[in-house]
This record gives sequence, C-alpha cells and structure tokens, in this order.
Amino acid sequence: MKPEEILAEALRVVREGGTILYPTDTVWGLGCDATNAAAVARIFEIKQRADSKSLVLLASDLDMVAKYVKEIPSIAVDLVEVNDAPMTIIYPGAICSETGDKWHLAASCVAADGTVGIRIPLAPWCQQLVFKLGRPLVSTSANISGEPTPQRFSDIPQEIKDAVDFVVPPSVDTASTGRASQILKVGLRGEIEIIRK
Repeated sequence: MKPEEILAEALRVVREGGTILYPTDTVWGLGCDATNAAAVARIFEIKQRADSKSLVLLASDLDMVAKYVKEIPSIAVDLVEVNDAPMTIIYPGAICSETGDKWHLAASCVAADGTVGIRIPLAPWCQQLVFKLGRPLVSTSANISGEPTPQRFSDIPQEIKDAVDFVVPPSVDTASTGRASQILKVGLRGEIEIIRK
C-alpha cells in the first residue's frame, strides 16, 4: 500500500469505531477515536488495563485541544510554542461524557480529577492522521498493561497485533523515537508540575 492509502485506511477504521496499531512521535501506539466510548473501552480490553487509568490523547494543534478542554492555561500555549520534543500536557477541565460524541471526549479518557493528557505529535504522518480525523486520537503504548513498553515494531506482542482492526505497516514509521514523552501538568494560574522528564 502507498502511504496515502495507508493513511486513508487508518482513517476509515478509526472513523468507523475501530482500533489501530500505529507509529507516533514517541513509541508505537494503540489508537482509536477518543470521542467514541465503545472504541476506547476496546483499547482498555486489548491492553488488559483497568479503565480507571486515563489515556494520553493526540491533537493536531491547540485549536483542537480548545474544543475538548474548558480553558487552555496560557502557560500551556507558551510551552507548545517553544516545544521541540515530544511533550504531553495534562490540562484541567476536560469536556467529556459517558456516551461520547464528536464534541465530547469519552469519559474513560479523562482522569478522576477531570484532567486529560494531550500531546501535539511532531511526526508528520501521525499529525496528518489526527488532523484528517478532526478530533483527538487515543495514543497509548502498544503493550499489555504492566509489561515493558515496546521500543520497536518488532517488540510488539503478536496478541496486540492480532487484536486491533488495522496495523499500520512499519514502513510508515519515520519518526518514532522509542522513548516516552515528557509529561507536564499545568494549572489555570500558571502552575507547572513535572510528571516525567
């Protein structure tokens, strides 16, 4: 398949409520439409992970982030503008619902305190995927919960590959670093907490 055909197929699967295995700007991830509660539940099932743990999401830009959080702290805008490495920001005030629809995140994507972790990916293919989807994409590491995070496609367990609806071919991966992103939690009054460097 050509890159544009792979992108089109990944989009089709996600739009129809399916799950994908795909390369991000950090590690290979499991993904689905973050506004589709049933698809998000399937991701938890594939990872054998308790749904009490929130998920990292990908957004194409701050305009998309603004649709899913009540307010973007000004410090987050500054961080995004100067960022040149994968960075996940935990925002307060996620907009979610139990059933999910394209204007609300699935409730299981959001932490108990109402925050949500969102990253704007630096990898072009991944950024295109999220931009064309038009809403946030789940991005959680492609491993069974509690097992090591796979550094490369070849490290991903076969049971994960078999469980998703579409596997993006490894040939598309040109930007995964194999390392997790830094994580910063921000507050509306300019507070910053470093969760992971």
